Amino acid sequence: MKRLMLIAVVAAVGLGAQSAQAADGVAGVDVSNWTGEVDWAAAASGGARFAFVHATEGPDYVSPLFAAQFDGAAAAGLVRGAYHFAQPHESGGAQQAEHFLANGGGWRADGRTLPGVLDLEDNPYQNRNGKNSCYDLPVKDMVAWIKDFTATYRARTGRRAIIYTTTSWWRTCTGDSTAFSSSPLWLARWGADPGELPKAWERHTFWQSADKGTLPGGQNAFNGSEDELKAMANPPAEVTVSGRARGRTTYRLTVANTGPHRVTDIKVSGRAFGGQRVVRASSGCAFSGTALRCSIDELRLGQKRTFTFTTKPRKKKGAVGIRFVVGTAEVTLRGK
Repeated sequence: MKRLMLIAVVAAVGLGAQSAQAADGVAGVDVSNWTGEVDWAAAASGGARFAFVHATEGPDYVSPLFAAQFDGAAAAGLVRGAYHFAQPHESGGAQQAEHFLANGGGWRADGRTLPGVLDLEDNPYQNRNGKNSCYDLPVKDMVAWIKDFTATYRARTGRRAIIYTTTSWWRTCTGDSTAFSSSPLWLARWGADPGELPKAWERHTFWQSADKGTLPGGQNAFNGSEDELKAMANPPAEVTVSGRARGRTTYRLTVANTGPHRVTDIKVSGRAFGGQRVVRASSGCAFSGTALRCSIDELRLGQKRTFTFTTKPRKKKGAVGIRFVVGTAEVTLRGK
């Protein structure tokens, strides 16, 4: 089975022309209930261009200041995102992801919202709960917990959750797992430089360099330009194309919306090769001789459409198959 990506361009929402660069990228902050009321206009004028806001913790806690902080950051022109402080010993990863999504952690296609964050760090309540820094979870169980959380978040939003962690915690509690390299890394390391990264990542996306400074809350930098930060808040559509051949006469092609946006008017074209012609196709398709064409009016988040084609070869041996084009993606299915 082959998988290719079709990328559709989505118009970005402008956040203003002024650019603010920190020493190591674009400046930003992270805030929580402990930060209290934030003067977001002053934060913006002081150079902040993004904010992460504490939304939830464990299976049931909701920050009482989340809505005011989250909406206040947006009103001041900042790109903002929500974060969930994980308590992996209290409930499953999927359950905590659902709690996060239900209380502000969902992503919205407004051009101002970053993907949600899964905050993974040393257990701060060891004196209260008696658990170790890894919440008493073995490495394999911690990795499984993170997979459940991130898979649930992606299935519901089409976005990959950002992972906030330290290199030390990640190495100790996940065994330096490389299973989450597709998730953006928000590295916590207070000091003059990010230092060594966990093995899964070649670069960090965000860096928390201090818990306090000239801006409110934690001091952070985005590892890129302001345009790249905006693009992270407003990604392109994503369609995955896959398929397989069954024998020499049956071919199945699946087009799935694996991104965050609704996709419309998808065109599929194909041509059989190897001396065969198309004799049957799924509804929504037309065919004549070796050529075929199909259309999909709409695919919403998580939806997919599968087409089946039947061919009639002119000979029993030799290479046969169908070459498909979906947007800019090409897939060749070869019969056996």
